[in-house]
Amino acid sequence: MPLCPYAIIYINISEGDFMKYILGATVLILATACTSPGISSNNKVTNEIRVGLDNPAIRAFKYIDYTERTHRTELKELLDIDPVRTEWCAAFVNAVLEESGIVSNKNHKNPFTARAFLDWGQGISKEDIQPGDLVVFPRGNQGWQGHVGFYLKAEVLNGVTYYWILGGNQSNKVSIVMYRASKALGIRRESPI
Repeated sequence: MPLCPYAIIYINISEGDFMKYILGATVLILATACTSPGISSNNKVTNEIRVGLDNPAIRAFKYIDYTERTHRTELKELLDIDPVRTEWCAAFVNAVLEESGIVSNKNHKNPFTARAFLDWGQGISKEDIQPGDLVVFPRGNQGWQGHVGFYLKAEVLNGVTYYWILGGNQSNKVSIVMYRASKALGIRRESPI
């Protein structure tokens, strides 16, 4: 099989598992070989996301289903914080950016807060969003609280647009969750050098 300049990410979704914007998702990354678009190995049509091999979402996928309790040691080493004692979505994004060779937000005055990413990189409009962009959402009831993760794709359900977000500290693990697009506080992308 020929090598591809991109990765194909297949996300198989169990029907009926959508509850409170959360998807149970199984993710398979095929980063080295080309396959027929939209067809998985069992010939079922799946959702497909194509991203460049340098996209930080590819690095993030290797941590899917890491939980803060079962994988506490590995996550502590990756994040430089204890995921059981600290909200860790921003630390996860920082770690993945650094693994990808992208400047993280660790030098921000509040590097472990999601909303600090509203100051990172460059702002992107909802019309220009691409897989791997960071999306910041509100969370909690304090103005400084939030959530940040990697955008994968948009989906319209019953007339409402949702973003599939790959992130840390989503139900205490690395997972893919759907958030209402209208709730996004900001979309950010690495600034060009």
